[in-house]
Amino acid sequence: MSSGNETQDDALLNAVGAAFARLRRRTALVDVDPPVTRKDMARNQVINIVDEADGEMTVGGVAHQLTVDSSVASRMVSDCIAAGLLVRAASQRDGRRTVLHLTPAGAALRDRFGSQHRQAFEHITHDWPRARRLEFARMLIDYADAAAELGTRTAP
Repeated sequence: MSSGNETQDDALLNAVGAAFARLRRRTALVDVDPPVTRKDMARNQVINIVDEADGEMTVGGVAHQLTVDSSVASRMVSDCIAAGLLVRAASQRDGRRTVLHLTPAGAALRDRFGSQHRQAFEHITHDWPRARRLEFARMLIDYADAAAELGTRTAP
């Protein structure tokens, strides 16, 4: 037999999926300076994948991280290269492979995106007590770090 708290806990945990979807949609609507475009959002994903890579990152790695077809990832990467945000280089491990690196412009855009995300976070949580805001930030970072490790762990 389940207690009332277990039912409330289940309801809370079941609401997480919808909350993530709402968070993604609504956060993009927050006015930040400079404004974020749809192209910015796609470039942000690619830049972060390359920047956060543990080792070398390829177009195939970007496709895997984004769970998209390699042709889609190739177009996204090509856009970032054309914009001067990424460069292709020979792998230091295997000269037959091509890897991606951020350019100084890519690093600057990554930092701009970080500033925009902070602006949105502060806007959304502006009426929260400071301690709650900081605790949520810590927990969100912990969650994102745990999610990033999924590719290196086995299933439970």
